[in-house]
Amino acid sequence: VQLVESGGGLVQPGGSLRLSCGASGGIFRNYDMGWYRQAPGRQREWVASINIRGTITNYADSVKGRFTISRDDAKNTVSLQMNSLKPEDTAVYYCNRVGVPFVWGQGTQVTVSS
Repeated sequence: VQLVESGGGLVQPGGSLRLSCGASGGIFRNYDMGWYRQAPGRQREWVASINIRGTITNYADSVKGRFTISRDDAKNTVSLQMNSLKPEDTAVYYCNRVGVPFVWGQGTQVTVSS
């Protein structure tokens, strides 16, 4: 499975971005999926996850109330809507399945700065 993240960019504090994740060579519908991020000099951290049916979502405390994870199994995509962005959200964002990860993709850079 090759994961491809997109949708990152430069945004001012308080702005919004929508990240998308697709896969080639595999399908998401059989797995719980998550978004993760890695800021410079820090370890990769979990941000949000969604279960197979899309009925249960969980979020890190740092993004709760601002980020929304969703999935579209027909399109084989997982998305992350990010609102009220803060400078501390600056990181490379990755998607992957929860638990044993697939090979990590390249990620998409999110930079929150004025």
